[in-house]
Amino acid sequence: MNRRSILIDALNHKDTCPIPYTLGLTTQAKDNLIAYTGDLEIEKKINSFMTGIYYSGDPIEINGRSGYYLDDFGVVWNRNGADKDIGMIEGYVIENLENNTYIFPEMDTQWLRNELEKLCSSGTDKFLTANFGFTMFERCWTLMGMENTLGYMITDPETLEDFFDRLCDFWLPIIDIALEYDVDAIMFGDDWGQQNGLIMGPNHWRRFIKPRMAKLYERAKSKGKFVLQHSCGDCREIFPDLIEIGLDCYQTFQPEIYDIVEMKKLYGKNISFWGAISTQQCLPKMSPKQIQEEIVRIARVLSEGGGYIMAPTHDVPGDVKAENILAMLDVFQNQEKYIQR
Repeated sequence: MNRRSILIDALNHKDTCPIPYTLGLTTQAKDNLIAYTGDLEIEKKINSFMTGIYYSGDPIEINGRSGYYLDDFGVVWNRNGADKDIGMIEGYVIENLENNTYIFPEMDTQWLRNELEKLCSSGTDKFLTANFGFTMFERCWTLMGMENTLGYMITDPETLEDFFDRLCDFWLPIIDIALEYDVDAIMFGDDWGQQNGLIMGPNHWRRFIKPRMAKLYERAKSKGKFVLQHSCGDCREIFPDLIEIGLDCYQTFQPEIYDIVEMKKLYGKNISFWGAISTQQCLPKMSPKQIQEEIVRIARVLSEGGGYIMAPTHDVPGDVKAENILAMLDVFQNQEKYIQR
């Protein structure tokens, strides 16, 4: 079996051998790993089971402003701080929701088609995804600010709903283009959780986010694609809702937030989990041997009956030692030695 078929089996809740895995690196972690190993091609040797194209606004560095990036939505990102991959927002595009004249950008659809064509003609045996980041809540608050977005949920919910409808309408034709190609899944990125509970609470999520995500999910499902959702933080309050609207796989699944045994028991027959190897506690703070033992524990719980993609909870940050990354990768690539006995 190839990597694609193994991962599809896992998403269909079948036991697989090996367990499919992914491992993403931040820029700093990649640089540290190259420096440690002396291998410029080390990232290619990870051999994750999944690959894809990614669009979240295509930030381009601003001429004359080193480290500052302007995305298609008009948001300026400052990457001069600790976060070199995403950055911090400089100001807001929408100052007043009631009187705003904001127009969503026209996406470069030819770029999207070119990227999808390259992906689908690459000859890889990996599971293929079209991944759209900052989909709904995140895109809203990056345009108008977190406090304003949450405030409008109370003070002007109808106008905010209209804005979310417009945002949903922006994404639908983009998803339609992706669905013309032979990808296996549509993935959405939209952080809803904090360390304890949802940022906006479950009732506001159900009013403002759920119906729009349901439309996006339905569009992907109508063409037989898997639906994957990235959301950092604690989303346990809405797991039944996500299952209801058709989610197949949830990522990041942070073990410092979730009791993985309980969540597997409650939802493991209806949804797949992707992640669970902590980038907050396990990878930066444990020894290589402890990391391997923790990965084995997690994998044995979550892979029973399928429904698990083994991975760090996020792209590995720069505070994780190179030897810890290699210890994790050794488990991923030699599962018969560690897990499947």
